[in-house]
Amino acid sequence: MATEAHEEGTGLVFHPLDQFIVKPLFGEGPIHWYTITNATLWMALSVVAIIALFVLGSRGRAIVPTRTQSIGELIYGFTYKMVEDVAGKDAIKFFPYVLTLFMFVLFSNYLGLLPMSFATTSHIAVTAVLAMAVFLTVTIVGFVKNGTKFLGLFWVSSAPLALRPILAVIELISYFVRPVSHSIRLGGNIMAGHAVMKVFAGFAAVAVISPVSVGAISAIYGLEMLVAGVQAYVFTILTCVYLKDALHPGH
Repeated sequence: MATEAHEEGTGLVFHPLDQFIVKPLFGEGPIHWYTITNATLWMALSVVAIIALFVLGSRGRAIVPTRTQSIGELIYGFTYKMVEDVAGKDAIKFFPYVLTLFMFVLFSNYLGLLPMSFATTSHIAVTAVLAMAVFLTVTIVGFVKNGTKFLGLFWVSSAPLALRPILAVIELISYFVRPVSHSIRLGGNIMAGHAVMKVFAGFAAVAVISPVSVGAISAIYGLEMLVAGVQAYVFTILTCVYLKDALHPGH
């Protein structure tokens, strides 16, 4: 929120990035790997929400599904179809992993939009771990299933022979950049939206422009609702594309 400048006595001071600070949940002091933080809390809540949707929501297994069961079945079918269409039938065995990724990112994005919440997917530490897990999984699967033929992913056999070494270097660089782009795309979009909302919330303290600021916050919040779902979808479908490359590396 905006506050008056202490030294000048005029103007507004914004701290839109303060909302992304990781803090210990209990007490104060340095953060260690075992410290329970606000990020830990909201990631745990995402896991609890996923369990509530799929386990508790479908425990009745009614022929005529309840609303919660219908939502779970819709997401399940949507993700299954995505994996099958993008990565092929060979990738169905990885469906549980892809669904877990999709649900975690989706719930983390939407829970981060709640008042007084913490957007865990705005942190590169979280998105980088998810992206690196995808990168390592895809690479290991590629070599285990195809052996040295997996290197055919970097050799564009359809290109002229003179250009193939150059294209191989480009393909190799683009392959190792994947986890970087995969993580920054998600984290950057979530962080940018939350920071913009915080800035407009600061302007809401000024009576003259308060109505405009409130209207802008409402519009941006609606946009962020869309972005939260789209970014979860983009993260997941890119995972499926990378998985397809691992299973079918030939150009």
